[in-house]
Amino acid sequence: MMSDKKIISIDAMGGDKGPNAALGGINQFLYQYGEDNVHFRVFGDEQILTGLMAKYPRVARNCQIIHAPDVVKGTDKVRDVIRHAQDTSMYMAIKDVREGNSSAVISAGNTGILMSLSKLALKTIDGISRPAITTMLPSGGGDSRVVVLDLGANVQCDETILFDFAILGSVYAEVIGKMPRPKLGVLNIGEEDTKGNETLQRLNHVLAAHKDELPYEYVGFVEGNDISAGNVQVVVTDGFTGNIVLKTVEGTARLIKRVLVENLKKSILAIVGGFFLVHVFKRLKHKIDPRSYAGATFLGLKGFAVKTHGNSDALAFANSIKFTTDLTKANLNDMIEVRAHRVAQIRKELKEDVVE
Repeated sequence: MMSDKKIISIDAMGGDKGPNAALGGINQFLYQYGEDNVHFRVFGDEQILTGLMAKYPRVARNCQIIHAPDVVKGTDKVRDVIRHAQDTSMYMAIKDVREGNSSAVISAGNTGILMSLSKLALKTIDGISRPAITTMLPSGGGDSRVVVLDLGANVQCDETILFDFAILGSVYAEVIGKMPRPKLGVLNIGEEDTKGNETLQRLNHVLAAHKDELPYEYVGFVEGNDISAGNVQVVVTDGFTGNIVLKTVEGTARLIKRVLVENLKKSILAIVGGFFLVHVFKRLKHKIDPRSYAGATFLGLKGFAVKTHGNSDALAFANSIKFTTDLTKANLNDMIEVRAHRVAQIRKELKEDVVE
């Protein structure tokens, strides 16, 4: 194992497609980006992994298999797994990050359990109360994206948690998305200051009052249609609402693809027209294909944990690996801690406001 390489730990047994998707994804990544930069520590059933590895000599040269006798199932409950997780491929891969053997962990396994085990093992960054699941969704024209969080880690959030999410999301947009001083909005049922529940009202009041002191451009409340319109670069919400947003976006993408395919098959003229628009369709496919989102990260932890879709195939896994290597190259967590410290007084004011 070469010390100058980035090392990524892989939970190979998680997800619907298991080790086939994980090893296939590693193979695609290495084929596309070369074998000199990343090494993988792959956790799972050694016998199964060794057998599959014969299909991927490129992967075999860049992997170390670590046997994990147990697996976290998609149907498992958090409370039942946590006490007995130490021998699962998921927990062993997470622990590998905590022990400094690898820079990040990737898993397609049970989201709730991955979140709980990651938080338990890696802890949160100083100044941040809760980690959030985030990713970049399609937005506006061209290759524009919008950072949305939380996507499901925290079903209920008070004002201070949402305040922390704003720090996490804005730093993520700036460092990973290359969006300097991003426009940030809080998701609500309307843009008017009078809309929403008391939690959103209090958060909006404090953010608006300290607008010039924040490390992002606060634009106030935004609605669901603003996410895809390109009007804002970061959208903050609770995990319950955010997860619905994510599933709606993914469902809409599949609907668009299905409608296009069905209509292109209806006539010779449509097929001929489709031939001339093939490059347009390729760009559209890349824009709306959930596999291109590259996975979601548990932002706010002291180590990097990346969740890729439960039904991820090799392409989705390869994109997640690329995304994860980009995360490990950035000084993301250091900047989050600095920004959290800078706005600590505003957060304190918000917390005191809630208590009163």
